[in-house]
Amino acid sequence: MRGMPELQAFIFEENKRFMKKVAILVDGGFYRKVAALNWGKKTPQSRAEELISYCRKHLLDRGNYTVDKNNHHEYSRNDLYRIYYYDCPTISKVLYHPLLQKNIDLSKNPTYQWMLDFIESLRHQRKLALRLGILADSTACYSLKSEPTKKLLSGRIQISDLTESDFELNIRQKGVDMKIGIDIASLAYKKQVDQIVLISGDSDFVPAAKLARREGIDFILDPMGTHITSELEEHIDGLQSYYKWNIGNTITKREDSN
Repeated sequence: MRGMPELQAFIFEENKRFMKKVAILVDGGFYRKVAALNWGKKTPQSRAEELISYCRKHLLDRGNYTVDKNNHHEYSRNDLYRIYYYDCPTISKVLYHPLLQKNIDLSKNPTYQWMLDFIESLRHQRKLALRLGILADSTACYSLKSEPTKKLLSGRIQISDLTESDFELNIRQKGVDMKIGIDIASLAYKKQVDQIVLISGDSDFVPAAKLARREGIDFILDPMGTHITSELEEHIDGLQSYYKWNIGNTITKREDSN
């Protein structure tokens, strides 16, 4: 009969046989926006730590657990292959603001330094790969938001009613979506993982999701509670979100695979 240490080692090895190797891909711009709405503003270090904690929730294997005498569920954990984080560093550029009628130095904006510190915090995280694109600074500009534009055109407000908060900084990302698609394809073709979790709400990843599923990868989408298109939902193996944090979580899994 096995002693306790030998039994524990045996159980560990048995559980290991059923562990999935999981890659977690994070659309950084999307995550930062939704995280700020759900959990408020944080320091760069705190936001980075929150990101890692959030990603690691996806390692819980909801189909493999034990129940203690108090009816608490202890879930097994899958194996983290790597977290891939995709984002663009901020730009240091001077842009003209049409309402304020003056140039704005973006490098002096608190967001500029915050983003630099946030990226630096992520560089020191274990099992995290940074995939940085660039911002198209040549087309960057301040523009009027959609809602005040509608009010202005309908005559409900006048130009004199506009405030600084009615304007937003428009900067287009370059290379981020392409990097996500390439990594999904590489992970799938090389059979490096059993499951890919994509934290995003962008339907541009439908072709990559279809490819991964054809290669036998379990493809999970986490839109963090945001609405996704029916086209995107059709080509994933399940939805799994933890955006409610300690309040609870929503988990929906589908077993179909095309």
